[in-house]
Amino acid sequence: MKQLSKTFILAAVTFFFAFTLIKYPSNALEASIRGLDMWWEVVFPSLLPFFITAELLLSFGVVKFLGVVFEPIMRPLFNVPGVGSFAWIMGMVSGYPTGAKISVRLKEQNQITQVEAERLVAFTNSSSPLFIFGAISAGFFHDVKLGVLLAVSHYVGNALTGICMRFYGKNMDKPYKKESRKISLKRAFSAMHETRILDKRPIGEILGDAVINSIKTLVMVGGFIILFSVLNKMLFLIGLTPIIATLFQSIFHVLFLPVELALPFISGLFEITLGANMVSKENVDPFLSSVIIVSFILGFNGFSIQAQVASIISKSKIRFYPYFFARILHGFIASFLTILLYKPLYLDKKDYNLEDMPVLNPEQDSEWVNILMTLEQIGPIITIGAFGLAFLILYKRVKNKQ
Repeated sequence: MKQLSKTFILAAVTFFFAFTLIKYPSNALEASIRGLDMWWEVVFPSLLPFFITAELLLSFGVVKFLGVVFEPIMRPLFNVPGVGSFAWIMGMVSGYPTGAKISVRLKEQNQITQVEAERLVAFTNSSSPLFIFGAISAGFFHDVKLGVLLAVSHYVGNALTGICMRFYGKNMDKPYKKESRKISLKRAFSAMHETRILDKRPIGEILGDAVINSIKTLVMVGGFIILFSVLNKMLFLIGLTPIIATLFQSIFHVLFLPVELALPFISGLFEITLGANMVSKENVDPFLSSVIIVSFILGFNGFSIQAQVASIISKSKIRFYPYFFARILHGFIASFLTILLYKPLYLDKKDYNLEDMPVLNPEQDSEWVNILMTLEQIGPIITIGAFGLAFLILYKRVKNKQ
C-alpha cells in the first residue's frame, strides 16, 4: 500500500509539472535558458578545473599524503580520516557540489567508511568565495565589504556544523588504527608513493578518465540547475510560492524579521542565486534582516544544490538525510554568527551613514565584477573546448578497442 501511494504521488506530481510546462511554455523556456546560461558561462568553466585536479590528486596519491599529515587534526575535530581535509578544502575553494564528489571518490577507494563519508558530505559542500564576494556581495548588494561578514559566518558555521556532525553514527564506527599525534612527512610520502604504485593505469588513461568523469558530473549538475530554474518559475506562476511565503510571514513576524523577505526566502530555499538577488532588491529596515536571510540560504544550499548532491552520493549508498539535517543546522548557525559578527565585521567597517543601503564602490568592487564578467566571456569557450576534448578522448578509446 505504501509503495502504491508513493507511485501515485510521484506520477501526480510529474503530471502536474508537465501540465504547467504546457500552460506556460514561454516562461518555461525563459527559465530554462536562464539556467543554461548560468551553467554554460559560469558553473562549468569554474568547476571543471577543480574536478579534474581533484581526480588527478587522488590518482597520484597526493590526497593520501594530505590524509597522513592532517590526521591529527581531522580525527579529533570531525571524526573523519585525514584525507577528509582534501574534500573540506576543495569544497570551500571551488564551491558545491565538489565536496560531495570528492567524498564519493574517497569512499570508492576505501579510504573512508560509509558513516565517515556521510559526516564528510555533511560539512564539505559550501559556497565558493567567488560566489560570495563576486555574485552576492559585489553583484547583488554592490558592497564587497558585506562579503567578509557572509564568508566568515558561512565558513565558520560550516566548521561548527562539522564538529556537531562528528557525533553522528558513533555506534556504527569501525575500530581504526590510531596514528601518532606527530606529523610525519616521511610516513606521508611513503603513503603517497604506495597509492600511486597501486594505480596501474598509464598517465594518459588517468588524464582521460579525469576529464571524462568530471564532464559527466558537470553535465548532471547542469541538468539540475536548469530543472530547478524552471521548477522555481512554475511554482511562482501557479501561485504556490506566494502561498508558502504567506505561511512563513507569521514565523518571520515572531522572529522580528520583515515579512517582505518571506517570498525571497522561499525562492532562496529552491535556488540560492535567485533568492539572494530577490533579497538584495528588498529595501528593508534593519538591513541586518536581509543579511540573516542570505546567510541562512547560503548554509541551507538550496534544493537545487541538494538534488545535485543527492544524485552524486546515491550510487555510493551514502545516505542523504545526514546531509539534509546538517544543511538546516548550518543555516541556523550561520544566521546566528551573522547577528554576532554584524557590528564588528560590517558596521564598524563602514565609512558612510548606516541608514543608507550599500552603494557600489568602484575601487573595491570592480575586481570581483571584472572576474565575473571575464568568466562569462570566456566561459562558453572553455565549455566547448572541454566537450571537444572529451569527444576526442572517447573517439580514441573506441578506435583503440576496434
